[in-house]
Amino acid sequence: MHGRPRRPAKPEEEAAASAKAAKLRDLQAQVLQNHHSRTYTKVAIGLSFKLLEINPEAYTAWNYRKLAFQHNIKELSDPEAIRSAVDDELRVVEVALRQNPKSYGAWYHRKWLLNQKLAPVDSKREFGLLDKLLKVDARNFHGWNYRRFLARFMGVPDEEELKYTMDKISDNFSNYSAWHNRSILLSNLLIQQSKGFESKQKIFSEEFELVTQALFTDPSDQSGWFYHLWLLAQTSTPDNPQLIASWPCNGAKLSSSLVKEKVEQSILSSIWCHSLKERTVPIVLYFNEPVKGLNQSSVKLKSDLEFGKDICWRALSVTDSGYSNCWATYLQIANECSSSQQYSVDVSIPCSDDIVSRSGSTYNCPVHLTFTIELISDEAQDIDLFDKPVSWNRSESFQPHENLESMPFDLLKITSALVEEDSNWHFERLSEEIDLFRELPDDNSKFVKLTLARLLLACAAIKSRGRSLIERKRYCEEAMGYLSDLIRLDPSHKRYYEDERSLVLMDKLTCDMETFMKHCSVKVEPNLVPLNHVQLCSLSLTRIGFAERLIWVQVLDLSHNSLRSVEGLEALQQLVSLNISNNQISSFTALEPLTKIISLKVLDLSFNEIGAHSIDTTRYICSSPFSHKVEACEAFEECRKKSINVEEYWDAILFFASLKLAQLDIKGNAVASKVDFRTLVTMLIPSLKWLNGECAN
Repeated sequence: MHGRPRRPAKPEEEAAASAKAAKLRDLQAQVLQNHHSRTYTKVAIGLSFKLLEINPEAYTAWNYRKLAFQHNIKELSDPEAIRSAVDDELRVVEVALRQNPKSYGAWYHRKWLLNQKLAPVDSKREFGLLDKLLKVDARNFHGWNYRRFLARFMGVPDEEELKYTMDKISDNFSNYSAWHNRSILLSNLLIQQSKGFESKQKIFSEEFELVTQALFTDPSDQSGWFYHLWLLAQTSTPDNPQLIASWPCNGAKLSSSLVKEKVEQSILSSIWCHSLKERTVPIVLYFNEPVKGLNQSSVKLKSDLEFGKDICWRALSVTDSGYSNCWATYLQIANECSSSQQYSVDVSIPCSDDIVSRSGSTYNCPVHLTFTIELISDEAQDIDLFDKPVSWNRSESFQPHENLESMPFDLLKITSALVEEDSNWHFERLSEEIDLFRELPDDNSKFVKLTLARLLLACAAIKSRGRSLIERKRYCEEAMGYLSDLIRLDPSHKRYYEDERSLVLMDKLTCDMETFMKHCSVKVEPNLVPLNHVQLCSLSLTRIGFAERLIWVQVLDLSHNSLRSVEGLEALQQLVSLNISNNQISSFTALEPLTKIISLKVLDLSFNEIGAHSIDTTRYICSSPFSHKVEACEAFEECRKKSINVEEYWDAILFFASLKLAQLDIKGNAVASKVDFRTLVTMLIPSLKWLNGECAN
């Protein structure tokens, strides 16, 4: 158990443990034999009971009992006999729970039995069992999870269950599971607009008062702080998902033909789009929270262009949950073009029940966008953009663009969430909370400082909706101070606080054009193609945030930071060149988001930590052949033919096989010094022209 020191076992204890293990092995062997031979006799089922009585975590025994129960119940027709069989199985679960009240298998088996609906459920018995268990351990989340299931199964109103959570919290403010269940019930009641729960403001004001009592009673207890964090999230965000950024944005004009003279004369009217060279245009929609349900009916496209494939929206997310803040589709243009022609594309997102957030709220903020695509003949755009290697020379001072008019920010503007009618109440409520927590004695409590930082950032987010940017920056500055204190006070969670501080810094740098312009320029390469360039170097960033404000960027320099991941950059579908050298990237799986960027041609990974750690468990967190989420690709076989160790390089193979780079810099990483690594890279990226500043071939 947690916090209990180990002590040497006595000889008699070791002997008893050996005897128990021998008995367990014997029982497991017999149960497995009966399972494989499909023996469902009374004696065989009794053996599984003996096994579960000793070890309730024997999942195979529970699965065997399910099969045995289904087999034997078919022979019963008398309702009383069926009820008796169900009761016997329920008693087996109760015996197992006495041995281990937190047995996943036992609780799941009980739910499965009730879901068979073979006999009436004795609600008094079920709730009585829960009462006994929760008296022993009021925070047993398995018991609370079963209570939620049982309440739904029996049709118990959420209002009654909410009262039950209040009783448990009154008994003990430290009951995390009761607070958690309360948040679930309140969410349901508010979404359903149940009687007495029509006013979100009234309910949350009462809940803030309740949790404040708990926090001031015992500021060192975590349970109330977690509930306060949930309340904060409900108070500081809109009720429904909103579209906060898009690419292309309304009024944009895309082209694959731009010349240097137009940039110098400040008459840049079009945005150069690299993917147009391959007759592909990405459309990116960025929401304020993860959503699902984007499809051809929920997002309507209208254009006089001909598209070669059906329009399919995909979530640009590193998880496979189906929810994502960022969604993209790729228009495959089928029109033949012998001269310059312009086409318009209309994107409409009406109110839709298909687009749903994780909380179950639907999209109700209609948006209409129109942009123009200029197509030119294949001969006119046949330019080699990477006949020379791209240079990232930090010795040359970065010249921010001084002339706002020459930057197409009127087209590439950062969109913000719609102002809510009740945002004034939100701000006032959060301000009251800030004043309240400042009254708590400052004994270097990490919970107080973290909550104050979160409250300040929530106020800053509300201030972004059309209010003073000066006030917003003041809130951000104060929040960064608290996060810096936390890094010092709580070193075991240092990385978390550093990530939070990085998000605040990204917010400060990108929240308004005047500040952001200091890091922006139009970079004109030797091939005369102008690119929107952003430089965020040497800022101690550990995490990338507010990617929705960067989706127009084509050249991004994030070198000399402390980044451990590039999550968020997958939204930058216009990104052509990326410099993340001199960071702390430790594996290729941490770079997985880059495989989703279709325009990426130049990548600088030099002087990171890839291959420096002999044991890097993060390699197996992401999708891989080992997680059965990614099939072994053809590249694996090609590498084996070249005698490349696929087991060692599987993550590098999956990463490089997904890219179409023209230039790669990876020197200064341990992996780059391996003998066969150069062969692997040049084989997997046939389009590669430059590797570590030299000709790849």
